[in-house]
Amino acid sequence: MRNWRTRFALVCATISLWAAAPAGAQPAGGKTPALVVLDSDLAQWQSWVQPLGWRVLSVSAAANAGIDAQVQAAAEQVSDAIQSGSVDPLRVYVAGRGEAAAAVFYTVSREPDLWAAALAIGGSPRPAIDTDRLYAANVTNVPLLWISSGADDQAMAERLHSAGIPIEWRAGATAKVNEILQWLGSHAREPFPASIDCETNSPAFASCYWIRMTKFDPNERNDVLPSTRMPASIHASLDLGGFGFKTDDSGPGVLVAFLLPKYSGPLRIGDRIVALDGREIPDARRYVEIMSQITEERPATVMVQRGKVRVRIETRIILPPHAPATTARVQAQYLPAEKAVQIVSRTVTEMRVTIPAGWVPATLDWNGVPLEKMETPGCRLLTMEKELEKSGACP
Repeated sequence: MRNWRTRFALVCATISLWAAAPAGAQPAGGKTPALVVLDSDLAQWQSWVQPLGWRVLSVSAAANAGIDAQVQAAAEQVSDAIQSGSVDPLRVYVAGRGEAAAAVFYTVSREPDLWAAALAIGGSPRPAIDTDRLYAANVTNVPLLWISSGADDQAMAERLHSAGIPIEWRAGATAKVNEILQWLGSHAREPFPASIDCETNSPAFASCYWIRMTKFDPNERNDVLPSTRMPASIHASLDLGGFGFKTDDSGPGVLVAFLLPKYSGPLRIGDRIVALDGREIPDARRYVEIMSQITEERPATVMVQRGKVRVRIETRIILPPHAPATTARVQAQYLPAEKAVQIVSRTVTEMRVTIPAGWVPATLDWNGVPLEKMETPGCRLLTMEKELEKSGACP
């Protein structure tokens, strides 16, 4: 798992905005749909979206940026593009291919309310799952299409569905570019969905459409709202220092593609880990399968192909600590028949709630407690002090 975090961290943090050449008339108001690309093959994406006149928010390489920092940078760039008036805020999409497919799942889970739809091509969501930060609740309002090419990807798609993540899955051989882009373009983001549901482990990722959670207290539990976190697999790893590899590499063995800065371990970029304890490793996918089946730490021996030479390395198989943090969750709905906004939360002691004009007048309830009869739209600050919920205008 940490290997994927290393790979992802090396991918991006700096975002640059450029426009695909428009084909035909621009939409009314000069605003166009935008596609956030999480992989590096920008030329391919540009050729695909150029006939549509979409803009592209591209993720470019930068060192030492963490995975969450990359998601935040992407969110800030989307916000800037929307504020400039050049991008349609209701038609911003996110996509990634190969290794970046996992980043699509992760990005949607961290910042769900930015996207009209999401597209993952190839790769696997497993690295995103293994962050322990993939929440089913956050995919409720984001259509997500996964076009995969692996032999066992249907089983993974079924596992996602079982965890409550309603993705659409297609086998890669049946996918056509024009159909994929048509699928993306058919979706528009609803700024005020009548029903919302979000979960987070961090105040930095606490935006949920028309609610933003601003203060947390793990003692404020609510058994009505269990966690929607998809359980991570416990993956063993080799104690060879921070290295990264491409899970879709065809082999032989596991190609060492990345090393942490100031790496001092025995590996070199370009090495291939070709055997573990005398057992040949045909490719990276098989290596991941082998490591996922190991449940105990122990000494191990690996064979590394370095050019024409095989190097024997004594190491250990280690297991990561697995202690999920407490999360916060908010679930809310607007009931037009009752003219009521009902909010249920866990671990949240303060939130900002934005009410659109079409919802007032309406009553506002939080965790079953009536707070006020709202006569005007706008922002409400909800606070909980000594088990007493309050509502007032946002400062």
